[in-house]
Amino acid sequence: MKRSLIIFFLLTIAFNSIAQSFFENALSSDWHKERRSAFRSKMPPNSVAVIFNNPVKNRSNDVDYIYHPNTDFYYLTGLREPNAVLVIFSEMRALNGKSSDELIFVQPRDPRAEMWNGKRLGVDGVKEMLGFEDVFLYEEFTGNQKLDFSPFDKVLTFDLSENIEGSNTNAGLIEMISAFKESSGYPNDVSQINLQIYEMIRATDIQNSANVAQIIDRAKQRYPEVEDDPVLKDFLDADSPEKRMAVKEKLPEQKVDLFLMTEIMEGLREVKTVEEQELMRTAAKISAIGQIEVMKAAKQGMSEREIQGIHEFIYKRYGAEDVGYPSIVGAGNNGCILHYIENDMENISDRLLLMDLGAEWKGYTADVTRTIPVNGKFNEEEKAIYELVLKSQDAGIALSTVGTDFATIGEETRRIINEGLAELGIIKPGQSHNYFPHGTSHHVGLDVHDRGSRGPLKEGAIITVEPGIYIPEGSPCDKKWWGIAVRIEDDILVTSTGPINLSGDAPRTVSAIEQMMRIPSVLENWVLPEIN
Repeated sequence: MKRSLIIFFLLTIAFNSIAQSFFENALSSDWHKERRSAFRSKMPPNSVAVIFNNPVKNRSNDVDYIYHPNTDFYYLTGLREPNAVLVIFSEMRALNGKSSDELIFVQPRDPRAEMWNGKRLGVDGVKEMLGFEDVFLYEEFTGNQKLDFSPFDKVLTFDLSENIEGSNTNAGLIEMISAFKESSGYPNDVSQINLQIYEMIRATDIQNSANVAQIIDRAKQRYPEVEDDPVLKDFLDADSPEKRMAVKEKLPEQKVDLFLMTEIMEGLREVKTVEEQELMRTAAKISAIGQIEVMKAAKQGMSEREIQGIHEFIYKRYGAEDVGYPSIVGAGNNGCILHYIENDMENISDRLLLMDLGAEWKGYTADVTRTIPVNGKFNEEEKAIYELVLKSQDAGIALSTVGTDFATIGEETRRIINEGLAELGIIKPGQSHNYFPHGTSHHVGLDVHDRGSRGPLKEGAIITVEPGIYIPEGSPCDKKWWGIAVRIEDDILVTSTGPINLSGDAPRTVSAIEQMMRIPSVLENWVLPEIN
């Protein structure tokens, strides 16, 4: 009996250790709590915010995709489970005999479901692991803890118009969203674009009303629901600023705000805390090592998918849980397709190889691109294009400083590329072209295209700098340039002392890439059986 008790005790310790490891977050419960406090400080007085976690997505038949939480929900809670909703009050509220400024509703523990799909935290786990005090089962969102939204001046939430795949897996979420829409006055009968225009009209003044009318007039060409809205039609038909302002007063009252939540989250997530910066540093370093190992291993005869596999093997080897976005591996002309994710060329031959991949580490993703010559040496045309893109990127990185905006970075990188293409004879000076069709920078973090403004950069922001040149076959230039695609992309931390390249371990110059490609790969002697 004593021996059995000892074994039981040891197993209990082991289980608790495993459970702790399974639910352990990279960011502490105090960190998420502080983020909720920062969010609350930006809410309007007498308001409530309601944030639902993502639904489960079906992949095929009875197989679902690996679950990925709503990144705003995760940022504020640390919870990675579906069928959950977070409620934040701008001030303390008296609820059922106690005061609270936040509630969270979660799915219950279920031994059978957990046997198939893994552990759940449940009410007690969310209290213990994530530091919430007021935690309820999701069924109580429509039951004993059902909220009355009538006392609030504003109800903040995101757009909930997306149809959620109906299944038992999402049943709790569907029920909660339905109840919320009914009780909050959610605008089911007004389109997102019309609601956005309502907000624009509410914010305008008499001097700017004509500009708003022009925006609405352009919008109705693309969105028929704009033209069909009687209030917007009256605003367009008004022939004076005074009449437009009179129409403004007729806008329907809207308690539910679908836009302020986004504005608040963009302000918070744009600047990365020290803890987030460290996670991004690791994600970028792992991604850079993937680029390095592929430089060593790449050779003629490989497929694009094999190259992709080496990158993603390196990510897993270092413990990254996933890729942050579908991997892009494009050889030759495939590199001219900006979001090429098929990666199905069977022989990359001696083409130029563009590789845009990023490891996801503890929820944070890097975004790193390198372009290499499969045969180990850039030819004359490839080198000319590559060094032009590198020159452009160097200038963009140098400009990634506090106070600079994305437009300034983009203008300078584009100026350098335009002048260089003209010098190479690919375009005429001043000629418009489509060889650099995308922007130079975006924020990166919990999402590869992370929340954040395009205004002046703040200390702690992490952005990409990624100029590129893509010359598809058939382009109006000398054929010697056809099929050349070059993008160089790095993740840049903006600091008060200057930009820091988090992914700079991966070689960027022509000479450094060619030198790295001469180093033997640890994968060189792998021998796998042939499949007949």
